[in-house]
Amino acid sequence: MASPPDLICLGEPMVEFNRPPQGDGFTWVQGFGGDTSNAAIAAARQGARVGYATALGQDWMGDALLALWAREGIDTTRVSRHATAPTGVYFVTHGEQGHKFDFLRKGSAASLMDASNLPNGWLAGTRVLHVSAISQAISGAAERCCAAAIDTARAAGVKVSYDTNLRLRLWDIGRARSVIDATVAQCDLLFPSLDDSRLLTGLRDPDEIVDRYLAMGVPLVLLKMGADGALVATASSRHRLAPLAVRPVDATGAGDCFAGSFLARWLAGDSPLTAARYANVAAALSTRGFGAVAPIPSRAEVEIGLRRS
Repeated sequence: MASPPDLICLGEPMVEFNRPPQGDGFTWVQGFGGDTSNAAIAAARQGARVGYATALGQDWMGDALLALWAREGIDTTRVSRHATAPTGVYFVTHGEQGHKFDFLRKGSAASLMDASNLPNGWLAGTRVLHVSAISQAISGAAERCCAAAIDTARAAGVKVSYDTNLRLRLWDIGRARSVIDATVAQCDLLFPSLDDSRLLTGLRDPDEIVDRYLAMGVPLVLLKMGADGALVATASSRHRLAPLAVRPVDATGAGDCFAGSFLARWLAGDSPLTAARYANVAAALSTRGFGAVAPIPSRAEVEIGLRRS
């Protein structure tokens, strides 16, 4: 039997319908999303060995996601199918304030993931487990599943990577803070966004935000600041990364691309700063097209972008 992949992502994948702002208002482009799935695909496109753990519905959307991951070379041997629950769907529209999401995910197959069915041996054999706050927020069962996966990883010496993606449609801010703070204290690599962190911490300044997370025991914080680039921080060093100049059309999934691209290069042996510079360019390039997955760049594209950054 093949060894587990170096990176395993756990969470809820979704089918995406994106309505371009220059369209007729009736045409939707079908794509794919789900933050940890986006990160998995970004990592795979940068050359990492990646696996994905989730549950899908027995529907065409689940079939399409499996076909997508197969094309990307992602190990799906631990993906289960639910006989009655559907695969989640979301819609992206665009306006003056940026992109807006609407979801059809209640009772999705992923939200019914059971901690008792986790592939614990597979998880214990990987190098990094990547989860997100969305993975936790979709249901109580999914939250328990993420907690069990993190416990398995930590017990086996596997690094835990965590994205604090905040969706207040899924839970209230008090519950989100409680669960996210508890998870932050258990992780080795943290990928918060600036906007979400301001809501979660009540702080405004990026340096104060990373100080707070470092004080909670996280060894490495990678603060995603959108058009302002990124801030890479450890207890002993701090670096601000300027954004790559691009013409963005859709920022959907850019933060996930950053996380997955960083993990791929960090697993390949790059220093945190070098990996973050790479991820910063990859995330910028991913905003040049519509959708979360289609515009994720290849390694060759990122290397070209690095030369002009």
